Amino acid sequence: MTNNTIRLATFDDCSSLIELNYKFNGVERSLVEVKQSLLNTNEIIALAICNDRAVGFGCAQYYNSFCYPEPHGEITELYVVEEERGKGWGSKIINLLEESLLQISVKEIKILTGHDNITAQKTYRKANYSLTDEVMYEKTIEDIIE
Repeated sequence: MTNNTIRLATFDDCSSLIELNYKFNGVERSLVEVKQSLLNTNEIIALAICNDRAVGFGCAQYYNSFCYPEPHGEITELYVVEEERGKGWGSKIINLLEESLLQISVKEIKILTGHDNITAQKTYRKANYSLTDEVMYEKTIEDIIE
């Protein structure tokens, strides 16, 4: 019998989050940095557990602006280890992040992903996200300094 759960991450999960994040994007984070992220009141981190092993995570951010009456939300990261993909973990992580954002009155949630990330796009469509025609521009700090 498998023991599967999706829950919000806690300080006890820091080591698992460090490992998963490194697998996700190759960025090494320290224990202090991860603890600080967990303390960040504008970030929600969901963790997928299968048989007492962390197998995925998702992050959401929310912010308030004087321009709008309610906070805005964005799912910023979603990762599931390769051997657990296709088992519904991504959708379950999204569901928990959505529920958490709804509890703080977020009415709209955005997700950005790459044009080539077909697997993620399929997951987002399955979770009833719509493709928009928004155009995103970005600038690195190096571009500002030059």
